Amino acid sequence: MKKTIVMTIAIISIFIAIMASNNIVQASTETEEDTKSEIVELKNEQVKTLEQYEEKYGSKSYGLTAYILHLVQVFSIPLCFLGIVIGGVRQYILGIRHLESAEKGLGLMVTFVTLAVICQVLPLVFAVVAKFGRE
Repeated sequence: MKKTIVMTIAIISIFIAIMASNNIVQASTETEEDTKSEIVELKNEQVKTLEQYEEKYGSKSYGLTAYILHLVQVFSIPLCFLGIVIGGVRQYILGIRHLESAEKGLGLMVTFVTLAVICQVLPLVFAVVAKFGRE
């Protein structure tokens, strides 16, 4: 009795999985073209942004550097936040039982806070040096 119920559930699950995979394949082919167009739009937007930085700083190399620093500034926020959270877990949760883990957690938090401050201030320093240092 139990074997027949298990077999019935297994057959129904396989049937549902096959139907779902067919729907996913159809949906993926439809969204593939949308994804390609979105990627092209994102690329065009990034090229325009890079050109704006080049115009703003008056040089290709300064514009590219400012653009890269802007990207570092934007992406450092979530990465440093994640590092601070991992450091906090190591210090306050794992560090209850193991003191060396607490020390490593504190070190991680200090490192990521320092990295976040540097990544946020570096574009400002570059802008000041690029604008007033070239005169």
